[in-house]
Amino acid sequence: MSRRPYKRELQKTWWLRQPRYVRYMMREMSAFFIGVYVLILIIALSQLAQGEAAYNAFLAIATGPAETGFAFVTLIFAIYHSYTWFQVTPKAMPLMLGGKPVPGAFIIGAHWFGFAVLSVALWLLVGS
Repeated sequence: MSRRPYKRELQKTWWLRQPRYVRYMMREMSAFFIGVYVLILIIALSQLAQGEAAYNAFLAIATGPAETGFAFVTLIFAIYHSYTWFQVTPKAMPLMLGGKPVPGAFIIGAHWFGFAVLSVALWLLVGS
């Protein structure tokens, strides 16, 4: 008698069957775009460290329509990633105050408030 383990066949599109799986995979895919964008920023910093001519050459390449489109797609993914993570936060980080659970809406709102405050502070620090 031979023992063969059961191997369930999974299609490559298994995650398209349920909307929650699609949302999860989109959030995970957003990390790739954000990671590539971070690498581009690191390259920009290295070019800036090499001098004005090197940085201007980088800017000439980085301001094309394809690069602008990539930055826009990355921005959309970053917003989506932030939104979905903030929605999950009450489950990942349940808080108790005075022996009572803090409502999830309050936790989500506090995260969005902190996000807004930090965004405005960075905008004021960097300038327009």
